[in-house]
Amino acid sequence: MPWLEDLPQYGLIGYPLEHSFSRSYFTQKFRESDIRARYQNFPIQDLRDFPVLLRSNDHLRGLNVTTPHKQGIIPFLSSLSPAATAIQAVNCIDFRNGSLIGHNTDWMGFRDSLLPLINGLKPKALVLGNGGASLAIRYALKQMGLTFSTVSIQPGKADFLYQDINAEILATHLLIINTTVLGTLGNGCPEIPYQYLGKEHLLFDLVYNPARTLFLEQGLKQGGRTENGLKMLEYQAEASWSIWNQA
Repeated sequence: MPWLEDLPQYGLIGYPLEHSFSRSYFTQKFRESDIRARYQNFPIQDLRDFPVLLRSNDHLRGLNVTTPHKQGIIPFLSSLSPAATAIQAVNCIDFRNGSLIGHNTDWMGFRDSLLPLINGLKPKALVLGNGGASLAIRYALKQMGLTFSTVSIQPGKADFLYQDINAEILATHLLIINTTVLGTLGNGCPEIPYQYLGKEHLLFDLVYNPARTLFLEQGLKQGGRTENGLKMLEYQAEASWSIWNQA
């Protein structure tokens, strides 16, 4: 339908996008709220194709950015919001007055989904992974006044390697956050000694497909509480929408 081409357009860039939540979320939002706009996936494997995308889509008003481009997209942007500057990762681009402004709403989505779960407490966190998603989570924890340690497979890139994690470390880190892609579509889980977890632990997985990852299953087996990344995604999507529509 040619008239669709004249509607304000939003979308998602990243690769691959088969598992993406954003298109279905915004399509449903537009339909239920009678918003005349469209949302499209733009699977880009190489960011050198990003300028071509811009030239080919005159009606773009905003983009979300997902793996693996949250850091690589920065050189293509006109400026960054204060949070995106601090995090050095972007998941939302606002098209405004001929400029591309990078924002990060991941940290807000994580904060807003975590706050009800900790109920005013300040558990020490263990952040699994050190990629772009981890940067937003660490920023959110700092904003919330929570202390944390990081875990990586790469020596010198975090506080601990996975093989360092033991009963003593887990006993002092009651919030464990998986920021890796492990668990997406059922693909494995981070290698930590789950047998040392207990009912006092809260496991938060940024992965939302499947709803219950192997990481979360391991926590449940030990009596812990769990949360997947769906609410975080909903909150960050709404924050993106607010940015795109601000005066």
